[in-house]
Amino acid sequence: MGTQSQVVDRLRSAFRSGVTIPEQFRQTQLTKLMSMIKDNEEQILDALHKDLAKPKFEAIISEVDIVINELHYAITNFTSWMQPEYVGKNLATKLDDCFVRREPLGVVLIIGPWNYPLQLLVSPLVAAIAAGNCAVIKPSEVSAATDSLIAELIPKYLSQDCFAVVRGGPEETKVLLQNRFDHIFYTGSQTVARSILQAASVHLTPVTLELGAPDFVLCSQSTRDALLPALRETLEEFYSKAPQKCPDLSRIVSPRHWTRLMELLGRSNGKVVLGGESNQEDKYIAPTVVVDVAEDDALMEEEIFGPILPILTVESLEEGISFINRREKPLALYVFSEDSSVIKTVLEKSSSGGFCSNDGIVHMSLPTLPFGGVGASGWGSYHGRWGFETFSHRRGCMLRGWALERINSLRYPPYTEENLNWLRWTTSAKRSCTLM
Repeated sequence: MGTQSQVVDRLRSAFRSGVTIPEQFRQTQLTKLMSMIKDNEEQILDALHKDLAKPKFEAIISEVDIVINELHYAITNFTSWMQPEYVGKNLATKLDDCFVRREPLGVVLIIGPWNYPLQLLVSPLVAAIAAGNCAVIKPSEVSAATDSLIAELIPKYLSQDCFAVVRGGPEETKVLLQNRFDHIFYTGSQTVARSILQAASVHLTPVTLELGAPDFVLCSQSTRDALLPALRETLEEFYSKAPQKCPDLSRIVSPRHWTRLMELLGRSNGKVVLGGESNQEDKYIAPTVVVDVAEDDALMEEEIFGPILPILTVESLEEGISFINRREKPLALYVFSEDSSVIKTVLEKSSSGGFCSNDGIVHMSLPTLPFGGVGASGWGSYHGRWGFETFSHRRGCMLRGWALERINSLRYPPYTEENLNWLRWTTSAKRSCTLM
């Protein structure tokens, strides 16, 4: 635990010195983080290609630019987010200053996943910096090239007193979690989330969990029969007749993950109607569609994180909605329909982290919308101001003078019925403040 606890201690003493509080410090660090991404774009793209064979096009859109936009948005707006928020008052507090102050939490821990190894690590970091915290960041060891690049770049660009990268696998993370943090932000699986919560409970550390939920298509039998030929055609159009040779198709992140996916597919009682081809050495699995999948199928147990799409059929919209509602709440729900009343019905009768109609994943690119789960798909949210709030404490403040001590004296013994009535009148929420 030695070196890790030394890192945490170093950051904690930096935080206590107050260095992260000034607006100027936050501005500088955010600007440097922006330079880090822009100066090293090629290296970032290389690392993502090494890890996931992620095509440049996808890497720029979903990793580089989404983080740059998040940075622009925070740099432009965080000063206004920092301002005290004045609140309504009653008669008894008429002459007081009553406001909510956003204060940084302290030393926070951010643990990233391997699927978007830059975006899902750096976006929360943007929020943590904007809110004035020190941060330990732990990239996923599974996406090894990105892990190593981030560990090399962060200390070159950001204050080493306030920000540190800690590397390693499950064992190192377990040791890291024995340290006390002021907040833990974790993106990943529900299984790991449970062990993070247990570690956090020892120190009563608040936690933000960005988890997933099973990915599947729910439609009627007739829609499925129209969908399959369209999927076949589209996959061929996107990735040619020989997808393994296509540069636009990513690979599975590691041999272990390849094996996990192939085992899931093997355990499934569904029927593979598209794809299914694979190559272990190349960590390749063709885009695969599986039909006749039952609700309790192996593919429905956990987030798939691979190019396998189960299709389940339901008789009606009502049956579809009740299917969704009897399972754990998903991270996102996408409804495809030309009928706005269908979209409205699903929106009103279901619950999910995010919701988007006639598209997928786009809702997470808009920094003004909160991104996060609900129930088993996670707790808390971030992006834009929502991330700033996640890494801030909202401190309720009341600054009183002595001007109303006459009224205050109504509170003190000896108690009388008359004083009680006066007091109830001055503190009543119904009283408008314009009375005085």
